[in-house]
Amino acid sequence: MEWMNQLFEQYGYLVLFLGLFSESLALPFPGELAMAISGHMSSFGDFHIPFIIFYSYVGAIIGTTVTFFVGYRLGTPFLEQYGKYVFLNQARLAKVKEWFGKYGNKLILISYFVPGLRHFTGYVSGVLKIRPRTFFVLNCIGGLVWVLVYVMIGKIFGPNIEQLLHVATRYFALSMVILAVVVAALFWFKKKRSTAKGRL
Repeated sequence: MEWMNQLFEQYGYLVLFLGLFSESLALPFPGELAMAISGHMSSFGDFHIPFIIFYSYVGAIIGTTVTFFVGYRLGTPFLEQYGKYVFLNQARLAKVKEWFGKYGNKLILISYFVPGLRHFTGYVSGVLKIRPRTFFVLNCIGGLVWVLVYVMIGKIFGPNIEQLLHVATRYFALSMVILAVVVAALFWFKKKRSTAKGRL
């Protein structure tokens, strides 16, 4: 956490813009931690919440928009060949495609909160040729909620943010697994019920 404080002291809001932009390209940067620390620093007058939100949000949205058009224009062959440079190997690409097959465009809304997913959602959305307008709207909504949540976590909980982020990430991931199981069960029940009606 100390190294992050030093970056903020030297470069200010630019850390948020470039950091969130880089993370959206699937390059390693702890986006949640950066937003939470800057939110905490706002309590001391070093940063101001509206600017923290603005720079974080713009960086994230521009980054994910770039990845969307990379996937949209260059497609699966490009990502299969070069995706490894942003940790998007063929197995991970196939997995994210599978998730889109199960949950559809709604995945864009929640992807920011799912570790290991938000970094690749833009690329895969482009590969799947999701309408640019649909992607942009859902991405902007999901990104704004994500930024607000983590900035306010830092603002409210201050020195305990690292432990809190760990717990929040762990239990959010667990809740998403539970939600997926519930959705799958409902889908199975509905399909079975339709089949039963067809036999009558």
